[in-house]
Amino acid sequence: MRDYEEWLETVPEKITGDALWKMKVYRLALFATDMGWHDVTKLTRDKRTISLSDQLYRALGSISANIVEGYSRISGKDRARFYEYALGSARESRDWYYKGRHVLTQPVTSHRIDLLSQIIRLLLVMIPDQRRRVLREEPPQYEVEPNAKT
Repeated sequence: MRDYEEWLETVPEKITGDALWKMKVYRLALFATDMGWHDVTKLTRDKRTISLSDQLYRALGSISANIVEGYSRISGKDRARFYEYALGSARESRDWYYKGRHVLTQPVTSHRIDLLSQIIRLLLVMIPDQRRRVLREEPPQYEVEPNAKT
């Protein structure tokens, strides 16, 4: 099993340099997706879990994708809606891991369920908090180049 700290060192600077990277839930969601790649490969090898593997990979990828989408929204209500989608995908992923536990080993299944439960807990705190806020950060200051045509 790959360690989270070890994984962090492999993430490209183009991703870690983005303000979104500061969100722990986003980092954990990317980690879960990377870990899921190996699990999906194993589930695909068993005829009984081929369709489960596809569902799992889609659900895992949806977590971080919805966090990214929510982060880009201006209103707390819109952000909360996408974070709720991420929450649904995290719960769905956890469900697929439980169903695939017979093919995956117990330590792998337990690790992934714990990781997804951590993501779920973070989202459960974030969603109501976002509904109360209007802005998540200072508005960007745009500078126009002196010779730029407008």
